Amino acid sequence: MEMFLLSALLLCVFILPLMNHEVEENLEPFLLVCGIAAVTISGLWTKHLFFEALREPLRISAAVLVVGLLFKRYHLYIDRIVSRSVGVIGLRWTLFSIVVVLGLTSSIITAIVAALILGEVATVLHLERLQRVKLVIYTCFAISIGAILTPIGEPLGTIVMSKLAGPPHYADTLYIIKLLWPYIISATLILGFMAFAIVKRESTKVTRKQLAFHSIEEILARTGKVYVFVAGLVLLGVGLKPLAYKTIFLLTPETLYWVNICSAALDNATLAAIEIVPEMAVRTLKFLLVSLILGGGMLIPGNIPNIICSSKLKIKSKEWAIIAVPLGLGLMFFYFIIMFLFVK
Repeated sequence: MEMFLLSALLLCVFILPLMNHEVEENLEPFLLVCGIAAVTISGLWTKHLFFEALREPLRISAAVLVVGLLFKRYHLYIDRIVSRSVGVIGLRWTLFSIVVVLGLTSSIITAIVAALILGEVATVLHLERLQRVKLVIYTCFAISIGAILTPIGEPLGTIVMSKLAGPPHYADTLYIIKLLWPYIISATLILGFMAFAIVKRESTKVTRKQLAFHSIEEILARTGKVYVFVAGLVLLGVGLKPLAYKTIFLLTPETLYWVNICSAALDNATLAAIEIVPEMAVRTLKFLLVSLILGGGMLIPGNIPNIICSSKLKIKSKEWAIIAVPLGLGLMFFYFIIMFLFVK
């Protein structure tokens, strides 16, 4: 009964935000309720978990608040930098550069800061609504992919390092770079050229403000939403652990690759903490990590950059999924074929 209820809950997390307008409008409290339900069904409530769910969102929420206030104060500098870029290299190459630069530097400046920069830059570009949403989604995919390169970028990288620090992998700071660099570099360039193609005709037109910078009240409200969202993901990840433990250890690398599509709705660091063991073969590890970094971009709950940017630009779950799900599945299928043929 426990596995049935957890499976049904996971299905609700995937489907309801796309099918029900009320859930979509209240995604943050919905995920918090689902997280509470998951932990309750699993019987995993502890004092430590309660305080972890209160404490874990603080760092991310503080970053959203502080950077939001800084950008509100200094947004004119962002306008000038973006305008100069468009004037010198054109709009299409500016879009390409945004995806590639934020994607590849997210492992150094962190995925959170990269997402906050993206949210502000996207508001000043001379783009139509659909073009802006595509830019944000492509760049969020790139940030999620690139942030794994170092332990600084996001928790996923930290977990991989700690899990594989001993024999037989002896993972050091460069371990993930050596393991995944062909996939990360190529995927980032693919996403960059997709952003390049967003605008059909080249333009060096100076950018203009498309969206007003938010008031203090709106910045505080967005910070609160991010806090609730992350708290919900923490509880959901813990509550669904029994379901993961019952299934993943019976799977082949190829099957695990596709099962990890659930990282579209669950924190990939939590999945990595469950799935990675020191004895894991390099081939299995590649399948696992590539699927986690690609799957996380498909739905808003998949990773923190999605959450931050969708909140900033008011992108709805269905609006995100219509673009991101086909993109994510396409990338996953492409790299599955590559790894199936060439990774031994």
